[in-house]
Amino acid sequence: MKVYVVRYPKFAGKWIYQGYNAAWDKLGYDVQNCRDIIQQRRQEDPEEWAGLPDLDFEKLSYYFYFPNIKEMQEDYILQLTADTISNENQLESLSKSHKTFLFVQPNKFPSPWGTHPNFCTQYNPEIVKAINGMDNVHLWTFVDVGEDALDPESFSQWNGQKVNTVPLAFDSINYKPTVQDKFKQFDISFVGGWADNGFNEKRNIILKTFNAFKDSDLRCGFFINKNLTHQQECDLIANSKITLNIHDAYQRTLGLDANERTFKSLGLNGVMVSDSVKQLNNLFPNLKTSLEPHEMVEIAKEYLSMSPEELNSVKEENKQDILDNHCYTNRVEKLLSL
Repeated sequence: MKVYVVRYPKFAGKWIYQGYNAAWDKLGYDVQNCRDIIQQRRQEDPEEWAGLPDLDFEKLSYYFYFPNIKEMQEDYILQLTADTISNENQLESLSKSHKTFLFVQPNKFPSPWGTHPNFCTQYNPEIVKAINGMDNVHLWTFVDVGEDALDPESFSQWNGQKVNTVPLAFDSINYKPTVQDKFKQFDISFVGGWADNGFNEKRNIILKTFNAFKDSDLRCGFFINKNLTHQQECDLIANSKITLNIHDAYQRTLGLDANERTFKSLGLNGVMVSDSVKQLNNLFPNLKTSLEPHEMVEIAKEYLSMSPEELNSVKEENKQDILDNHCYTNRVEKLLSL
C-alpha cells in the first residue's frame, strides 16, 4: 500500500518525519517521495501549476503531495499535519484514503504559553467540520492528553474527536554511529540549540545547567548552535561516556511531552542525565532525573563512577528498551492500531 508522509526540510520536523518515512518503508509500505512527485506533476501538467512560483524545497516550511483523482483509485495512507489542508480537493484525498493520520495542535494551551501562536492553532472551521465527519481520519499529537495531562478541551475545535497521544521516538534507521576516538574524551555530551519558542526561556535553563557542569571537573562536550552535521551529532552522542538532556520551561512545568533528544540519547548512548519531565519519567521510570543542576551533576558522577562493565550493562539495557518500544516503527504500529 502507498503511503504519503508530510516532509519538513528543516528544524525538528525534518528529523521527525524523516524517521516516520523510514519506518513506513521498513514495515513494507510503498512510501511516496512527495518532493519528486510534485516536481514530476509540474512537468506533466503545467496548467495545473500555472502562475505558481518555482518551489525551493529547502526554504519551504513543509511540503506534501495530495493524491490526485487517478491515484485515488488505489488504497493509500496519508500522514500529514492539519495545517497542510486548505481546499476541497485535499479534503477529497483524505476522505478516499484507507486511513489518514492527522497531527493536530491544541486551540487552547495553559498560560502563559497559550498566549503565543507557537502553542495554539486555530484551524479553518469548515475544514475541521469536514474532517470531523470522516471515520477514516485519526487525530494525534506528541503531548499527553487526558486525565492528569492536557485537558481534551484544549482540542475543543475538533468537537469531541479523540486526539491520541503518540510520543516522539528514536530514528534507529537513519542514525548510524561510527567509532570516533576524538569524542571518547568526553565524560558527557550535549548537542542542541537555544530554541526560542517565543518566550526565550530555555537559554537560561541551559546556562544554569552548563555552569554547574563547568565547576564539576567533568570533561564536557557541549555544543550549542554549532551546526554539527547529522553524523557528527550521532557520533558525539554515541562515543561520549554519557549524555545530557535539557527541556524547555513549558515541558518542565507541564510535563506533557519529552523532547526528541530523550529518545536519541538513549538510543545512541544508553545513559542520559536529564531534567525531570512527567512524560519522560512515565516512559522511563528507572531513569534518574532532576530539575536541580547540581543534582544532575551528581547523577552524572554516579554513572561515571561505575565500572566500565556496570556502565555498559545499563547502556545495553536502555538501548534495547528503545529498540523494542520507542523507535518510529513502534510509533507507526501505534498509529495503525488507532
